[in-house]
Amino acid sequence: MNVSSLQMARYQYQPKLPGMLRNGISEICVKNGDPTQSVDDQEKIKSLFPNTYGKNEITFQKGINTSEAKKQVVGVILSGGQAPGGHNVICGLYDALKATDKDNVLYGFKGGPSGLLEDSYIIFDDEYINQYRNTGGFDIIGSGRTKLETEEQFAVVAEVCKKHGITAIVIIGGDDSNTNAAVLAEYFAAHNSGVQVIGCPKTIDGDLKNEDIECSFGFDTATKTYSEIVGNIERDANSAKKYWHFVKVMGRSASHVALETALQTQPNICLIGEEVAAKKMSLAQITDYIADSVAARAASAGNFGVAIIPEGIVEFVPEFSVLIAEINELLAGEKADAFNELPSWNDKYAFIKAGLTAESMAVFEILPQAIQQQLFLDRDPHGNVQVSLIESEKLFSEMVKENLTARKAAGTYKGKFSPIHHFLGYEGRCAFPSNFDADYCYSLGYNAFMLIQYGFNGYLSKVSNLSKPAEEWVAGGMPITKMMNIERRHGHDKPVIRKALVELDGKPFKFFEENREKWAVETCYVYPCAIQYFGPSEVCDTTTKTLALEKA
Repeated sequence: MNVSSLQMARYQYQPKLPGMLRNGISEICVKNGDPTQSVDDQEKIKSLFPNTYGKNEITFQKGINTSEAKKQVVGVILSGGQAPGGHNVICGLYDALKATDKDNVLYGFKGGPSGLLEDSYIIFDDEYINQYRNTGGFDIIGSGRTKLETEEQFAVVAEVCKKHGITAIVIIGGDDSNTNAAVLAEYFAAHNSGVQVIGCPKTIDGDLKNEDIECSFGFDTATKTYSEIVGNIERDANSAKKYWHFVKVMGRSASHVALETALQTQPNICLIGEEVAAKKMSLAQITDYIADSVAARAASAGNFGVAIIPEGIVEFVPEFSVLIAEINELLAGEKADAFNELPSWNDKYAFIKAGLTAESMAVFEILPQAIQQQLFLDRDPHGNVQVSLIESEKLFSEMVKENLTARKAAGTYKGKFSPIHHFLGYEGRCAFPSNFDADYCYSLGYNAFMLIQYGFNGYLSKVSNLSKPAEEWVAGGMPITKMMNIERRHGHDKPVIRKALVELDGKPFKFFEENREKWAVETCYVYPCAIQYFGPSEVCDTTTKTLALEKA
């Protein structure tokens, strides 16, 4: 392995643990909290999880360890998209496991959940795991998006666990992955398998969040990475003074990443999908809003600016979401094959026009042709439009350009508009974890083993009080079922973890709302620069603006 100078230095970083986990394994005991219930649909969730529903939240504190002394053979998987800090979750899990009993064993199943199904694994040792401490990525064992959700799959997993004598499985993933963890935990409990399942909250998107899970790991590093890049773009814009930069940022449906990046950098425009939906804003209204900023800045600051566009913005535009729903229906089943066989775009356009309502066709017609065609790219596994593939940054810049052309013709705009487009996604998913994520993830892994040692099943590793120094963090666990509700998916009721969207009455959005009018016209850019690993604590050990505002 070729190792950079920074990576060598990061190997030496010792992640900080919550105070109660620093006492040593023998001095950690459990404090039981209140029984729990799901966030909604309590009776339905209870009926689906009779063996794991309603358990108590717990915290760890200093005291005599009363857990059963036995050899633990633990399996771990990384599930879903990469997020900075995943390696440290595994390192923390490994260190706690070995500190408890040097004969304990940790299996790493390769390629995500499919590794469990295919019995593809490695057994971790010091030499191997030390190569990955405080590093980004999921390459320690790889990841995958296979879902564990059928009885047949559970039976295979049970056989693999029996074969290796596995006592517990730790699933590191997002909302869907931890939903699968809850279902697998229920299966093991119902079949008296003796295997526990513990989840860890991962996603850069920030949508695995609630009153208990203050932050999913990876969000801190990813948003700081994007903020560094946006700050660099802002500085270039302020230097050249002739370009408008439209920057789309990853984040799926929620706008947490966009909001945090805006709080860090203070761009001229940042769209928040949840606000667009709440106000039922049309494409035309959004376009006017951006064009107003362009025009105002042309008259004062100059012909330059920066706009942040969340990845899933089009899902929140009511007229666009209706259009997408109609397109999904238009291309359902065999109709997609008929559409794809049409020889030209003109033929396909006629097919589309015949199949859409007049209202949706009116929306479709105002879209740039490139965006129109993107709506008909390869579908997702369920046959739906992949909204993440829509270049919404280009959509809005093109519509703004047309809007400004009309204003110029009317004599109300005299500036110049030259857009440049960026998409920030993979740049942040595997960055070296910030100090916060290095500490947080290591704590989640260490804490996950304590949950295993005390016999908990169907729990999420929980570390809270994150806006304080690590010494004051609180470690414990919560039943995954507490986060669940019933949603209609693909014609069936499914138990799922409720996604957390940006709260429009929350302090982070309110702070943004109070300042954005000034940012839209004036040049108030902040340049965060690179994530600082070494230096003053106020630079390298800070949490996200979102978390700081929420806990203020």
